[in-house]
Amino acid sequence: MIQQSDDILTIEEVAAYLKAGRRTVYRLAANGQIPAFKLGGTWRFQRAELDRWIAARMGTQEGKPKPDEEKS
Repeated sequence: MIQQSDDILTIEEVAAYLKAGRRTVYRLAANGQIPAFKLGGTWRFQRAELDRWIAARMGTQEGKPKPDEEKS
């Protein structure tokens, strides 16, 4: 089966994708910290949105200057 970027994923699939626990993914979704939506009372995630979320988080961490590189 070919994976498309607009795939809809379950909590279990997102946990495996992020290499995180199911409880962690649920907590992030419930707190609005990860892009998600509810369908019939269960959380669902769009793979493309997750990829953008990951890229944005990586950009904020990598974009920070190291303490010895900060200007005074």
